[in-house]
Amino acid sequence: MGRWIGWALIGLLGCAPAGEVGEGGATSNASSSGASPDPSPEPTGLSATIGDTTGSTTTTATEDTTGSAFIASSDGGPMYECNPWEQNCPRGEKCMPWAVGEGSWNATRCVPIDDDAKPVGEPCTVVESAVSGIDDCEFGAMCWSVDPETNIGECVAFCRGSELDPQCPDACDACPIGAADPFNLCFPQCDPIAQDCGPGKACQAVHNTFVCVSDVSGDAGLVGDPCEYVNTCDAGNFCASAEMVPGCENAGGCCAPFCDAAADTCDLLLPGTTCVPWYEEGQQPAACIGTGIIGACTVTP
Repeated sequence: MGRWIGWALIGLLGCAPAGEVGEGGATSNASSSGASPDPSPEPTGLSATIGDTTGSTTTTATEDTTGSAFIASSDGGPMYECNPWEQNCPRGEKCMPWAVGEGSWNATRCVPIDDDAKPVGEPCTVVESAVSGIDDCEFGAMCWSVDPETNIGECVAFCRGSELDPQCPDACDACPIGAADPFNLCFPQCDPIAQDCGPGKACQAVHNTFVCVSDVSGDAGLVGDPCEYVNTCDAGNFCASAEMVPGCENAGGCCAPFCDAAADTCDLLLPGTTCVPWYEEGQQPAACIGTGIIGACTVTP
């Protein structure tokens, strides 16, 4: 299938803090950026390269004697009070990610389960902000896609299993986590060519899969616009590293179109580019994503 895209996508698993703090998380955007390796299966193609390029301070993930990860705070104490995988809080409480200080999620703590807890898929409300860790979702769920003006979002299920073997209740959901993420959530897989996520959402690459995330691009996000995070490009575009996009030399990255490598239309969408397969030949997941050959419009070699 010719060359394929590797180690070029910028941004982190998620979005900028405004709107929905990270459909999957990010630290400059919406999770903690960490130094430990990704425990998920080795990714292939461009989606292998989700990483924080914003220059934010990096916390260091370490391990305690039980093997569960925690993040050390500035005073040497752990900021992970509980384990989201084990949900090891006292009865009547749940383990939730939250933000210590300003910014995005960088810790976990036990919080009370609301007396009128909402099930997965139902509207929910957070207390104070999307990163407070306090919401009215049921045990095993978290309020996501939170509107910063109303504090209303939707309950999303935590992943089951373990960091090495993450699982979701729905076979077409994915758990696109990284070792540094202080949370683990299930998101619907999607087709980046068809962009089948619905209003206000975009199908974007998160670690080694494609999932629906909230589109927080606002008036920006067009082809060629500067970008910093995964979901600050319009649906149908992704945040590519500068060298992939013509005229993007003075930005950290720019929005470029997804494409079907079986029917290259990139020169029309972004002159000077061709459609390069996202995955190595034979590596594209068949189930739940689509039938086209997922590609990205990149600078013509």
